Amino acid sequence: MNTIKRTFSIAPMMDWSDHHCRYFWRLLTRQSLLYTEMVTTGALIHGDRERFLHFNAEEHPVALQLGGSDPVDLAQCARWAQEWGYDEVNLNCGCPSDRVQSGTFGACLMAKPLLVADCVKAMRDACDIPVTVKHRIGIDNMESYQELAGFVAPIAEAGCQVFIVHARKAWLKGLSPKQNREVPPLNYPWVYQLKRDFPELTFVINGGIQSLEECETHLTHVDGVMIGREAYQNPWMLAEVDSRLFGSDDPVASREQVMEQLIPYVSRQLAKGSHLNHITRHILGLYRGVPGARQFRRHLSENAYQKDADIDVLKNAYGSVLEPTA
Repeated sequence: MNTIKRTFSIAPMMDWSDHHCRYFWRLLTRQSLLYTEMVTTGALIHGDRERFLHFNAEEHPVALQLGGSDPVDLAQCARWAQEWGYDEVNLNCGCPSDRVQSGTFGACLMAKPLLVADCVKAMRDACDIPVTVKHRIGIDNMESYQELAGFVAPIAEAGCQVFIVHARKAWLKGLSPKQNREVPPLNYPWVYQLKRDFPELTFVINGGIQSLEECETHLTHVDGVMIGREAYQNPWMLAEVDSRLFGSDDPVASREQVMEQLIPYVSRQLAKGSHLNHITRHILGLYRGVPGARQFRRHLSENAYQKDADIDVLKNAYGSVLEPTA
């Protein structure tokens, strides 16, 4: 089994990091680890498993993020993750939405580290791919670093080697999910301290990171960096990840090269019945800061959702952009 490089990854994001978006990201960075949207165990066990687990072979390395709190269900879903070819399965212990609170999973699990440890053990027993945990630095009344370390310790004892830490608390009472991504203050030093206290474990830091310069700073303290919204809204930043963070000598693709590779993919997906806007909504930020970016976004926003929108809509948007020469 190939060892997964965790230097840089792109966060699981509901309604954003679907398989179309991940295919697009992979055109920009070959090395980054990609994550699916969170999928609940109930959706996989009782719903359309094919729809939830499908991904493109080009997406590797790619991890499946699960939401759930029943060890038996999570074990079954971890088994499916391996059977479908995912490189990792991740347990969500950080999402603060109303949906996860009503189901007692996501960030709610930070109050139940022994249950999380049982879940991790069951998942590890059911599959051979890495089982990882993504969590916050605390929830609600968890005020001390010792409580954070007390969450990590039993899960590590259960065999989890990789912890992805969003360096904010989740305030389950009083804040919306959007506010929980922005209002609780960032506390990067606590994540750095985890690495010092558990040097044998792998820690990936997440939350509020907006540039590769910031990534380089964090990597002097922890093993990896995960970026979410900034990668989605400004995807061109990903074009330099392989060279700057992974030391790759491969030439950086131009936006033109990315589009030339994306258009055939979109054509294939349209032929399978996908709607154009389900794909193009993910690429609106590709030309951010480039002359013609506004026309590109406007053309796609106004036309891609039309029922009869075809590949020409994307080609025309592409043609409206003037790629600057180096």
